[in-house]
Amino acid sequence: MAVEQVRDALRRLVRVRPTARGALLVCAGLVLAVVGVVLDLPDLVGLGAAALLVVAAAWVSLGLQRLDAGRGALDVERHLAPHPVVAGQQATTRLVVRARARTGAAFERLARLRLSEQAAHELAGPHGIRAQVRAHPDHVAVQYAIAPVRRGRWALGPVLTTRTDVFGLARTTQPLGTSTAVSVWPRTTRVAARNAALGDVDRAAAGARLASSDDSVIREYVAGDDPRRVHWAGSARQGRLMVRADESAGLRPVTVLLDSGLLAPAAEDRPGGRAPTHAAVADGEWAVELAASIATSFLEAGHPTRLAATGGAHHPLTHVTGVQTGRAVVLDATVDLSGLRGTAAERALEQSVAALRADRTQSEITVAVLGPTAGAARHAIASLGADGVSWALLVVPRAEGMRHDVDPTADDLRAAGWRVTTCAPGTPPERVWSAVTERVA
Repeated sequence: MAVEQVRDALRRLVRVRPTARGALLVCAGLVLAVVGVVLDLPDLVGLGAAALLVVAAAWVSLGLQRLDAGRGALDVERHLAPHPVVAGQQATTRLVVRARARTGAAFERLARLRLSEQAAHELAGPHGIRAQVRAHPDHVAVQYAIAPVRRGRWALGPVLTTRTDVFGLARTTQPLGTSTAVSVWPRTTRVAARNAALGDVDRAAAGARLASSDDSVIREYVAGDDPRRVHWAGSARQGRLMVRADESAGLRPVTVLLDSGLLAPAAEDRPGGRAPTHAAVADGEWAVELAASIATSFLEAGHPTRLAATGGAHHPLTHVTGVQTGRAVVLDATVDLSGLRGTAAERALEQSVAALRADRTQSEITVAVLGPTAGAARHAIASLGADGVSWALLVVPRAEGMRHDVDPTADDLRAAGWRVTTCAPGTPPERVWSAVTERVA
């Protein structure tokens, strides 16, 4: 513990730099000391040494001080709203640096403090970050907006502080507080999870009986809902069309399976640690947005839903319900997803399919967003078509050398009972979904 404290103190000392005034005073002190020695004038030597000692004292005092300790200790508070943030949308960040105790030392530190917030470049958005700063005797308040450009978990902070000593001879930069992990959800687009073509497919074999108004909850109307289930009193209260949604409706559970082989691997998982190309990142994010859009649309339509990515947890995932809480669970599952390549991707696909087959119900709907596969992985995914209803959105790779497995994969899936449509990266989710539902019709 003592060794770590010494190292921390040395790191703070290394960060100290002289200001222009301090550098000028050091030069003057050196000149006076040299001239005093040459001319044998002790007073000049003493004057030069005094100048050097003043700068050295300012250096040491700044370097040894910790902003989060002592009588002048400062604390950092950071709040984001909303959080998590949706990629492409803004969130307001409020940062407050305040005195832990109302002491003169704390007020003096705040008065000479300059702040800058560190943020991952994925959070800054295309226009950067502009902050509004308000200084008060006992705290400094900063407000700014972040506009994340990518799904993921990105660091915001710690605060970087710059301050000088009382005489303005030395300057130091120190971090203050901790960083905040900002969760960024993917963009989602509502697709027609229930329409005329799917009206019979997305309900259990028993069908839906008309429920009375006192044994159901209501949700927003989705195209394809039975008009007899419109809840007129609730619609009048909400100002929009609402329908009854109760367990007696018998809506089938839905599993959306996302092939992690479509995502760009993290830099540390790539050969040589090279960062993935922009096109690979864009295609992977599009695949996540497509899967998330389908999952949340089924959820909003009343289906118990789960989103399973290959390479994740292989224990059975629980279907979630409820538009608000269920949506949060589904989107939270996408935040930390990263890609796999080669045999690792194929092995993860086999393991995920095995887990889903063991937990799957006879009436379950499976929607798979996957790339072309071969060998055992293709056989494993095709085997899901034997039970329930299975639809595949087969993504056609951009690279010519990776397209030779597209047609064989589609043929094998269709032969096993899947309904398959191919799609190119970047295609709007509603268009992709329309293509597969037309095939269902």
